[in-house]
Amino acid sequence: MSTIVSKEDAHKLIDQLPANATWEDLMHEIYVREAIEKGLEDSKGGNTKDVVEIRKKYGLPE
Repeated sequence: MSTIVSKEDAHKLIDQLPANATWEDLMHEIYVREAIEKGLEDSKGGNTKDVVEIRKKYGLPE
């Protein structure tokens, strides 16, 4: 599910980039922002897993 982005938020994101930023830099920032927002939505919706469960899945120490 995509989140609606205001022009103000888009401008703020662009304004945070350095003057010599590339399109790739902008796309990376958009991707990171989208991933964080999705994670927050999942967390609020209770769609999370316990760290111990994830560590067991990947054979990592608890």
